[in-house]
Amino acid sequence: MTEENIQNTVSDADAHADAMYGTEEEDFATLFEKSSTGSKRLEPGQKVNARVVSISGDYVFIDLGGKSEGVINLNEFIQEDGTYKVSEGETIDAFFVNFSDGLKRFTSKTRGYSTVDLQGIRNAYEASLPVNGKVVSELKGGFEVHVGKVRCFCPFSHIDLKGERKSEPYISQTFPFKVLEYKENGRNVILSRRVLLEEEQQERLVQFKESLQVGMEVTGKIRAIQKFGAFVDLGGIDGLIPSSELSWNRAERAENLLSVGQEVTVRVIAIDWEKNRLTLSIKSMQPDPYASAAENYPVDSMVKGTIVRLENFGAFVNLEPGVDGLIPISKFGAGKRIKHPKEVVEVGQLVEARVIDIDAASRKITLSMEQKINIEDIQFPAVGDIVNGTVEKVIPAGVFLKIGEHLNGFIPNSEMGTPRGTNHNRMFPAGTAMQAIVTEVDRNRKKVTLSRNKVDEKIEEDTYNSYRDSVKKEEQATGGLGNLGDLLREKWGSL
Repeated sequence: MTEENIQNTVSDADAHADAMYGTEEEDFATLFEKSSTGSKRLEPGQKVNARVVSISGDYVFIDLGGKSEGVINLNEFIQEDGTYKVSEGETIDAFFVNFSDGLKRFTSKTRGYSTVDLQGIRNAYEASLPVNGKVVSELKGGFEVHVGKVRCFCPFSHIDLKGERKSEPYISQTFPFKVLEYKENGRNVILSRRVLLEEEQQERLVQFKESLQVGMEVTGKIRAIQKFGAFVDLGGIDGLIPSSELSWNRAERAENLLSVGQEVTVRVIAIDWEKNRLTLSIKSMQPDPYASAAENYPVDSMVKGTIVRLENFGAFVNLEPGVDGLIPISKFGAGKRIKHPKEVVEVGQLVEARVIDIDAASRKITLSMEQKINIEDIQFPAVGDIVNGTVEKVIPAGVFLKIGEHLNGFIPNSEMGTPRGTNHNRMFPAGTAMQAIVTEVDRNRKKVTLSRNKVDEKIEEDTYNSYRDSVKKEEQATGGLGNLGDLLREKWGSL
C-alpha cells in the first residue's frame, strides 16, 4: 500500500468517525444518547416520540436517533380533502409494529391500525395494536369480521360494552378491534371491540376524575331511582343525588321528579375518591327561597300553610317549597296548656298563622296561631297586688307563672320562698296553682315580676285591714258606741 492510499484510508476513517460521533464540541452525554438510541431493540407496540425527517413516495420517515430511521405509511395521514396532515420537521408519536423488508415499520394510530394480510394481523397481535375490521354477518355465538381479506370472529360478548345479540346496529359497520387470539397460523383469529371500548372508557374516567371539582355543573343520565335518592351515570362514573338534594321541597320524592334514562344537569357538591363517592345536587342549582323570605314573610304578616310535621315542641308549617315555619307549642292559642300539637292540629291540615319572628340567615321562621293582642287591651296588675296563676314553665333562674289570658309573670328563685337548692321543677310541675305578689311591672316589655316570699303576710295584712275597715263602718253607723251599748243592755236590761 502506497503512502497516498494509507492517507486516503485514514481520511475516510476520520470522516466516518465524524459522521458517527460528531465533532469534539458535542458532549459525552449527547454522543452516548445518539449511539444507544439507534441500537436499542424495539418491542412491538412500543411508543416513540420522533421527528419527521422526510416524506418520500408512500412513506413518512422518522428519526430514531443515530443513523436509524423508521417508516409510517403516508396514507395514515391523509385527510378528507386529500391533503396530508404531516410535515417535515414536526414531532409525532408512533408505535412500533415490526421489522420487515429491511424497514422498521411504525403506525401513528392507536385506534384502528390498518392491515390487509395475515402477517399484518399477527404483527398487530404481537404489538398489542388494534386493527380495523368490517362486521360482515352474524354467526353462531358472534359475528364474522373481515380484516382486509382475512376472516375473523368476534363473540357477541365482545362486540360492545354490553354484550349484544342484535345484529342490525353492527352489520356492514367498520370498527377498531383488539386481536385477542391468533392461532393456527391465522386460521383462528378472535377479535374484541369491547376491550378497546373499556380502555377508552377508562382513559375518559381518569381524565374526568382529574377535571372534576366541587361546584362544577355536569350532565348525565338517571341510571336508577331509590328511596334515598337517584343515581346518575356521568359517562362511566356514578354519582348520587340524595333525596335532600332533589328539590327545596322536602316532601318531593325522586320517582315523582325523575325517570330512568332522563338527562339531567347537576352540580357536584362533594367528592371522595377514596370511598368512590360523588355527591350531586339539583336543589343547589335552583334559587334559595330563603333569599327572599324576609321580604315575603315580614313580622306580623298573616300566612297560610300546611302542617307537615309534628314534634313535642311544636308543629312545622310548609309555606312554600323549601320554606317551613315553626309554631311553638305555646303559640297554638288553644286557651289551655297542651302537651302535644296533635291535640290541636294534624299533618296535612291547612292553617293560618302570624309571623312573630324571622331569621333568614338561620333559616328560621317562628309562627303563632294566637290572636294578636294590643298592649292597650292587656289588663296589667298593680305593684303589691296578689295574683293567682298556674306554673307555665320552670327554668334554672326561676318559675314562669301564667297570670292572665295573655300575660305571664316571672318569680326569681330568690323570691320563691323555698330553701336554697330546692328542685322547683319537681316541686312545682307545670299546671300547679300558685299565688304571688306583684313586685314590678314593665308594660312596654309585657314583663311582670312576682314574689312568693311575703304572700302570707300580705294576706294577713289584707284580712286585718278588711276587718278594721268593717268595724269603722259599724261605729260610724251607731254613733261610735253601738257595740258597747248593746252589751250594756244585754247585761242590765232586766233590772
